[in-house]
Order: sequence, then C-alpha cells, then structure tokens
Amino acid sequence: MNDDTVTRTAAHLKQRLGARAPGIAVLLGSGWSPVSAEVQDAVDVPYADLEAFPTLTVGGHPGLLRAGRIGGVEVAVLAGRKHAYESGHADAMAGAIRTLAASGVQLLVQTSAAGSLDATMRPGALMLISDHLNVAQRSPLFGETGDKRFVDMSAAYDPDLRARARAAAATAGIPLHEGVYAWVMGPQFETPAEIRMLRAFGAQAVGMSTVPETIVARHAGLRVLALSMITNMAAGMEAETLSHAHTLATAAAGSERAVKLLVAAIQALGA
Repeated sequence: MNDDTVTRTAAHLKQRLGARAPGIAVLLGSGWSPVSAEVQDAVDVPYADLEAFPTLTVGGHPGLLRAGRIGGVEVAVLAGRKHAYESGHADAMAGAIRTLAASGVQLLVQTSAAGSLDATMRPGALMLISDHLNVAQRSPLFGETGDKRFVDMSAAYDPDLRARARAAAATAGIPLHEGVYAWVMGPQFETPAEIRMLRAFGAQAVGMSTVPETIVARHAGLRVLALSMITNMAAGMEAETLSHAHTLATAAAGSERAVKLLVAAIQALGA
C-alpha cells in the first residue's frame, strides 16, 4: 500500500466524518461485533468506499467503519478485518491502519477470538494480550525500505493501557486473564503437536489475527491494546472438533460480557 493511496483515503475519510475526530480506533474480531451498536451519533462508512481498506470475505466481518461516541469518547469502530490466511500476505490490514494513523487516530484497540492453551482459561473467558509470538514469521513490513522498516516491539502492547484495562475490568466486576498470544497463519486449525509446541513456547492463547495489525500499528506510531475472547480449548486439550461455525457460536454466547468489558476499557482509555 503506497503512501499516496493512504493520503487520499485519509482525506476522504476525514471528509466523510465531518467534525468527528476519533483518537481511538477499535478493530472488531469474531464475536465482538455488537460493540458497533454502542456507538452513539454514528456515521457509517463502508470499507468499499475507502480505497486503502480491504475487501472482506470471512463470515462475521461485515466491513464497515462506524465513527461516533462510546461513553462520551470519540471512536472509530472497524467492523471486520482481512486475515493473512485469505491471501498469504501479512499486510492485509496495513492500508486501513495507516489510514487511521494519518487521520489522527493515536490508539488502536484490537479484539479477536482465540483458542485457549491454559486449562484454567475456559471458553467464554476474556484475555488481555501482554505479548505475542509471531509463529508464522511473516511481517507486514516487507515492502518497507531503509531504516524505517525496523520497529521496536519490546512493548508492543502498551503497559499503561493494559493497566487501565485491568482497572476497568476490576471496577466492572469482569474477570480478565492476561497472557501471550501466538499468531498462526491458518486457515486450518492447529494440530495437537503444534499446540504442545506453543505451550512450551509460553503461549496462553492462539489465533489467526492481531499480530500483523499490531506490527503495522506500532510502525505507524500507534499505541496498542488487545483483547481476546476465548472460544475453544486448543487442539488436543479436550475432545472437541474445531470449526469456524463453532468459533462464531461460542463468541456470540460470550459477547455480552465482552462488550461490557470493551466499553469500560474505552471509557478508561479516553479519560
């Protein structure tokens, strides 16, 4: 995605949003879509109207940017992401994230569905991501040149934002786990042997998103907070057959508490 495309898209987005100037963007993963209904005084912009944004093909990801207020905080909610497994490229969301940064967004809140590698973290649980494992070893920065391609990832998931999210969860009475998220390419689910490897590496959850977007966001200068909803126990940990339909069904069942947490976190971040 070249800079001219991002500049044009950012200018068009600002025009569509009018006086709204969101400083926080929220990227919704599977099961988190009801958050869109919490946006007040909303303006909707389909991804199809934004040149640098992707075309989505996965169920549960409608492809809509909704700008407005959640709890008095100006936000831009992105309903859906394009995954690396759809094209084999890790930069699927790069244009969208760079457009947000160019439009004045300073903070990216990511959400996702994930499988649990921790026997005590059951389906329906919520996890704050403290760090990640780029198991796929793909980067959305391959097209960058010169020294600007190198970005520090030592505090990819902002410690201060995580502290605010933990405090918001505690105030709301919502249990919140915290751990390392392992990114795998997909779209196939992991084998039991792969899960044993990831557990040995120190991961508490596994999924097919989040990491490429975090890398782009940090490269673009955005601070990042990320939350995962646990939708299943990972392969080999229990006797269940994994499927995307199962992921969506479990995510839908746990969405009410996830929405409550996310709204509380947004209010804390915007304070």
